[in-house]
Amino acid sequence: MGATVVVAPALVATGLAVVLTLRSGLADTARLEAESVAREAAAQATDVRDGGLSGIEALEGDAPVQVVDARGRVRGTTEGLRGRLADFYRVGMRPPAPGPTGDAREPDDAAGGDDRSGPAATGDATGGDGDQDDDGEGPGGDSGDSGDSGDDRDDGDDGDEGGDRDDDSGGEQGAHDPGDGTPARPDPRIGAEDDGDAPVSAAPSPEPVRVDRDSRDGVVTLPVDEDGEPAAQAAARQDFSVVGVHAVTRDGTPVTVYAGTSLAGQQEAVASVSRAMLLGLPAVLAVAGGVTWLVTRRALQPVEGIRQGMADITASRDLSRRVPEPGARDEVARLARTTNETLAALEEAVERQRRFVADASHELRSPIASLRTQLEVGAAHPELLDVGGAVEDTVRLQELAADLLLLARLDAGEGPGEARVELAELVREELAQRPARVPVRTELAASGVTGSRPQLARVVGNLLDNAQRHAGSAVRVSLRDGVLEVADDGAGVPEAERDRVFERFVRLDDARSRDDGGAGLGLAIARDVVERHGGTLTVGTSPEGGALFTVRLPAA
Repeated sequence: MGATVVVAPALVATGLAVVLTLRSGLADTARLEAESVAREAAAQATDVRDGGLSGIEALEGDAPVQVVDARGRVRGTTEGLRGRLADFYRVGMRPPAPGPTGDAREPDDAAGGDDRSGPAATGDATGGDGDQDDDGEGPGGDSGDSGDSGDDRDDGDDGDEGGDRDDDSGGEQGAHDPGDGTPARPDPRIGAEDDGDAPVSAAPSPEPVRVDRDSRDGVVTLPVDEDGEPAAQAAARQDFSVVGVHAVTRDGTPVTVYAGTSLAGQQEAVASVSRAMLLGLPAVLAVAGGVTWLVTRRALQPVEGIRQGMADITASRDLSRRVPEPGARDEVARLARTTNETLAALEEAVERQRRFVADASHELRSPIASLRTQLEVGAAHPELLDVGGAVEDTVRLQELAADLLLLARLDAGEGPGEARVELAELVREELAQRPARVPVRTELAASGVTGSRPQLARVVGNLLDNAQRHAGSAVRVSLRDGVLEVADDGAGVPEAERDRVFERFVRLDDARSRDDGGAGLGLAIARDVVERHGGTLTVGTSPEGGALFTVRLPAA
C-alpha cells in the first residue's frame, strides 16, 4: 500500500509533464508554421510597391495573413478577415520626406501610391478606418474621399493595380519613380541594363529592401466559419498563433506582415490525450500498485526468513542454529551472511564464557575444599592443624581470584594506559621479588614502552614464573630494542601445542599438578595484555633447548 501511494503521485506528475510537453511542442509547431507563412508573405511584400501589397500571393492562402503599415492601416488582408489581425510589433513610422516644394509629406504620399490599395484598406476590412481622408490625390485623379462610392474605390484599386502591373512590367525596364519629386531609384533586382533601348541606372538604392530577421508572436482569438477559417459571419471563435515580421516594400515603405495558424488542432490533441490519461489513470495505478506489491513482497521474502530464523533462535536459545542464506549475491544475501557470522561469534563467546566459568569453578573448588578440610581437622584436633598448608591454599586462592579479576577487566575492554614504562627496570624489580629457584642470567638494555605498568609487570612475572617452573638448570632474560626474550633449558613446548598453550586454564601433560603447574591462566593473561598494548607474544625453541617466549612491544 505504501509503495502504491508513492507510485501514484509519480504517475500523475509524469502524465502532467507529458501533457505540458505535448502542448508546448504543438504550440511551437504552430508558431513555426505561422512564422514561415509570415516570412513568405514578407518576402513577397519586398517585391512589390506599396500600392501592390493587396495583390501578393500569400493573401490568397488558407492561413490568415495581413499587411499593416506604420500608421496601422491595413494594406492587404486575407479574404474574410475583418479588422486588424494583430497590433503588436508594428513597425514605427518613418520620418516624413520633403516634397518638391520643401513641405513635409506622409510616407504613403511620398511613395506616390494610392492609399486606397484594395479591400483591406476599406471600412469593411479595417472596421471603418478613416485614415484614407489624409491621402492626397491618386494617379487616376480620384480624391480618396471616404464618401466615394464602392465603384469609385474599385476603380481606384483597379487603377492602382494597373499601375503596379505597369511598374512590374514596363516599369521594371527602367528606374522607379517614387512620385514625390526625388530622383528615381532603380530596381535592385535588375542588372546594369535590360532588354530595352535605354540603360538602367546603376545608382545604389538609398534604403535596401529586406525582411527583418526578428519576429514577435502572440495568441489572438478570431471569428471563424464552420470550416475553421476566419469569416465575418462567425459560427464560432478560435485561437490563432500569430507571428509578426517587419519588411520593407520595393519603394521603401516599412510594413508589418502578420500571419496566423489555428490552434484548434493543438487544443484538440491536448484534450484527447488528457481525456485518455484520465480514463486510463485508475487502471495504470491499479497495475502499478499490484506489480509494486508483488515485486516488493518477493524482494522482502528473504528478509522475512532472516527475521523468522532469528526469532526461532531467540526462542530456543540454541546459538548453533543459523538463518537461511539466499543464493543471490545482493544486499539481503550479505545481510544473512553477516547475521550468521554474528551468531557464530556470539556462540563462541558464550561457549568460551561457559568453559571459563566451569574451569574457574573447578579451580576455586580445589583450594577451598582443601582449606575447609584443614580447618575442620584443626577444629576437631587442634594438634593436627597444618597452618602452613592452610596459608598456602589461601595464597593460591588469592592469586587465582586476582587472575580471574584481571581477565574480567580485560574482557570488559580495559585500556592499556598511556604511561612510559622502562622495561629493564621492570624486569629487575620482578626478579628481585622472586626466590632464585634456578640461576637467572640477564642481558638488559634500556628500552621504554607506553602502557600500564601493573599489567606489564604481570606479563614479566608470569613469564619468569613459567620459565623457572620448567627450567632444568638455568633461565636467560634478554632485552634490547623493545624485544623481551625469556628462555629456559627445560623440555620446551611441542610445536603442535604452541597456540593452545596460550588458552585459558590449559596445562600441558607434564604440568598437570596444581602445585607445580598453577591454574593455567598465566600465559593466557600475558598474551591478552601484550596484544592490548599493540604487541605480540610468541613461543619457540631457545638455543638452550627449552622454550623461548618472545615479547615485542612498540617503542615509546
